[in-house]
Amino acid sequence: MMISDDLDLRQLTTDLKHMLGPGEPVGYLRGKSLMRNLLVETKGFSELEAEELIDTLELRGFLRFLGDPTERSIADSHWELSPHS
Repeated sequence: MMISDDLDLRQLTTDLKHMLGPGEPVGYLRGKSLMRNLLVETKGFSELEAEELIDTLELRGFLRFLGDPTERSIADSHWELSPHS
């Protein structure tokens, strides 16, 4: 799918931030799955669309994993959601 240009990524990030509890999400893959599922459940995206959106938000700096996803020991680090990227 092509992510529509009129989709407001900043607003999407803000919405995700509000839906997640304090300190969430934790873990690289777990965090990505949780955020993807939230988009599917609350915004009506397909799983594939939601996955691509999360990847796009990550690439553009709206979502940032604070650990190293390749290091098992710190794969439980937190994500930072920055609507102001």
